[in-house]
Amino acid sequence: MIFMVNFLLISISILISVAFYTILERKILSYIQIRKGPNKTGFMGILQPFSDAIKLFNKNIVSLEFMNFMFSYLSPSLSLFIILLIIPIISFFKYPLFDNKQSVLFFFILSSMAVYFILLV
Repeated sequence: MIFMVNFLLISISILISVAFYTILERKILSYIQIRKGPNKTGFMGILQPFSDAIKLFNKNIVSLEFMNFMFSYLSPSLSLFIILLIIPIISFFKYPLFDNKQSVLFFFILSSMAVYFILLV
């Protein structure tokens, strides 16, 4: 039970922090180019990363008649799932959530598998 709570808290905090780092990057790049930057969604563009994520999952897919639709619809979710599997093997607060002797090997395997789901699209 404690493992699941720790995993959920760490996963949610990482996903939210990545979202706000992207908004920070877009704001800095816009100020370098002397423009306002993302400011349409929410107060001062705070909701921009979340609208980008929704747009990513709802993007139109080029459909061919011999195409397998299951892979094209599942690949973004499977890619996110692989990334979420990496989180427990990273050390937080001096101890990893998942203690394994081969955690470095497991990290390399999972990070290389994320590429295959991108290629499935």
